[in-house]
Amino acid sequence: MTRDDLIALFLARNGYAPGDAEPLAQDASFRRYLRVRGDRPAVLMDDPPPGDVRPFLRIARHLREIGLSVPGIVAADEDRGLILEDDLGDDLLSVLLDRGDDPNPLLDAAVDSLIVMQRAAPPDDLPRWDASAMATTALGTLFDWWWPARFGAPAPPAARNDVATALGAMLEPVAAGPVCLVHRDYFAGNLLRLPGGGTGIIDFQGASLGHPAYDLVSLLQDARRDIAPAVQHRAVARYLAVRPELHAPHFQAAYDACAAQRHLRVACQWVRLALRDGRPHYLVHGPRTWRLLQDALAQQSAGPLAIALNRWIPAAMRGNPPGHPQPGSDAR
Repeated sequence: MTRDDLIALFLARNGYAPGDAEPLAQDASFRRYLRVRGDRPAVLMDDPPPGDVRPFLRIARHLREIGLSVPGIVAADEDRGLILEDDLGDDLLSVLLDRGDDPNPLLDAAVDSLIVMQRAAPPDDLPRWDASAMATTALGTLFDWWWPARFGAPAPPAARNDVATALGAMLEPVAAGPVCLVHRDYFAGNLLRLPGGGTGIIDFQGASLGHPAYDLVSLLQDARRDIAPAVQHRAVARYLAVRPELHAPHFQAAYDACAAQRHLRVACQWVRLALRDGRPHYLVHGPRTWRLLQDALAQQSAGPLAIALNRWIPAAMRGNPPGHPQPGSDAR
């Protein structure tokens, strides 16, 4: 039986006509989504093995229990990787920001939901998105994918060792800070404006335990669109005003470190998506991500990483591999 046959049976079993399903935009994973019309509009998540939908179901239940707006689960076949979830609509923050809506109320609502998510006790036994995991993933995308695509040869071991040491030093404020549930992709493409004015949250199956600064960086320093510095600064100040329990200078140091790690990892991840997964269109975001990294490296907390990268990869050489969009070429 084909995958499409399994999906058709699953939809029919739950009262939906397979012919009423239409594709939605795909994310950077191998999951796909179909919008399904019916008395209860739904979205089908198709995440075939070896994918695992159980983390999504678990986190959905947790977020709903703490009062956040996530899709309700209509039906699930965990073994086959199929979920029918409520359709939260089309008002993605990414769409609203890109068409020029006022970012401040949209980001205010997203920050409010983020604070609720972070203050609640997380589920047990979540994977860790700690300083060690953050360093490992950044090293992987940089040296396993970007470096050979950029230079045509493997990186010298000394380069990897030097950058690894620098990442460890840079991420010390993250290691020393508070821990909470982190979405890990808390950005405009995974958030929706709801009719009542709240924020709907999707695509949270990668939730882990990490530093609260990480998701705020994901939201405000979006690799896919420009968010004005004044808007970013306003949102950070608002976040810290609502969270007086956080030590603001320590949080800012962790925020800057998370920004440098995320932009380095993601800038090189676009190359992996292009070369390994056959999705070269993601490279259009490369120039912006490299610029975000350059801005992050100028912050004091990112000093160790800036020194190591300057030693091995001069600023003029940082960008998409030759033949792809370079810094300054993306639309603003």
